Amino acid sequence: MADLNARKRGKKWEYRFEAAKIDGKRNQITKGGFSTKKECLEAGAKALAEYNRSGLKFSPTEISISDYLDLWFDTYCKMSLKYRTQELYLGIITNHLKPTFGHYRLASLNTTVIQEYANKLKLDGLAKNTVVGIISTFSGALNYAVEPLKYIQFNPCDRVKYPKYEKKEDEVRHIISSNDFNRILKRFEKHSHFYIPLLIGYHTGLRISEVFALTWDDINLKERTLTVDKITVKRNYGVDVRQALKKKGKKEEKSAWYFGSPKTASSIRTVKFGDTLHHALKQLKATQLKNRLEYGEYYTDIYKKPELDEKGNTIYRLIEIEHGIPCDLPMVNLISVRENGQFISTDSFKYCSRVIHNELNIDFNFHSLRHTHATVLVENGADAKSIQDRLGHCDIRTTLQTYTHNTEFMESKAVEIFEKALLSTRENCGGQTVDK
Repeated sequence: MADLNARKRGKKWEYRFEAAKIDGKRNQITKGGFSTKKECLEAGAKALAEYNRSGLKFSPTEISISDYLDLWFDTYCKMSLKYRTQELYLGIITNHLKPTFGHYRLASLNTTVIQEYANKLKLDGLAKNTVVGIISTFSGALNYAVEPLKYIQFNPCDRVKYPKYEKKEDEVRHIISSNDFNRILKRFEKHSHFYIPLLIGYHTGLRISEVFALTWDDINLKERTLTVDKITVKRNYGVDVRQALKKKGKKEEKSAWYFGSPKTASSIRTVKFGDTLHHALKQLKATQLKNRLEYGEYYTDIYKKPELDEKGNTIYRLIEIEHGIPCDLPMVNLISVRENGQFISTDSFKYCSRVIHNELNIDFNFHSLRHTHATVLVENGADAKSIQDRLGHCDIRTTLQTYTHNTEFMESKAVEIFEKALLSTRENCGGQTVDK
């Protein structure tokens, strides 16, 4: 290990120590300007310790969980996760993990204290998904401390057992019956700007952020296909996500709608659609062209402005400008716009959901259309691989376990299949029942 030396130069003190050779030549790290020898040696000792830890400004054995979570967020989350996931993790860190564990040293954390916390969350009335989300976020952060950072030897979350929950009816995913969907369409008829998003969700199973990002370039009316290659996402611009959370609700918060990349690589897909949606899209395209002519220079055009996100990747902010104002940015022709061309966001759809809940008394959210689409396909004999491709899942187990439901129709069909098989067995055995 390198020795630390101090020497006086004029009226000030300077420290120095040997560093690794560069190109075979001697390399020293020095710093001067200290008023006393004691001050110089203290600063030199810190600098030498930092050098021996490859530039870390702290000892892994001393770092608090609060500081470590900041480190994990800056070095991993910001560079590897989507903006919405960053917001979710940051909320969990700020509201749950730091208040409970932030004062502990990372090296002293143990399974017992995390298990007690998980149990307390359940006793406090938090839902199972919330508890799992908090603990799994913490576990992900601690895994990073094990590998690649090697700050701790094992992850104390690995042995935590989630408290048992009784399944409640309200956890069941809702399927929209054909009668209820017709009631919804009657409430939001063709003149409503929610009509087409509802129709697309029901007939294709797209996610809400995928539907509201569709442009006319994504639609092939001749082949009756639509292509999903982007989503809409609301995010802050010019502000770090951590700062945005601190400023939430204040005037200095700046947010806008962007085109983002889909959830996974398998979410990029081309989906076929049938006559109903084809006819509706043709009518909508004609209507939008008519509206553009009627509004003239006051029609709202939407442009995409390239920007860099926190990872250094190019993202596109959606900007609304009246048609009469020149703009050099690329224009996007979104499907879901108001009569005057203004952008319709997923936030706007919350009004539609409230009306369906309160006026029509239907248990509904946009994702229900996705569940319904998958279930209708299963009920009518579509194979699982086709459904997986339509929904854009990377794992077929997600399709089977999450988006298909044992409806009354499916239960009746299972009984019918069994009875047919039993009848066939009896016929093969001369009409006698076979007992084993």
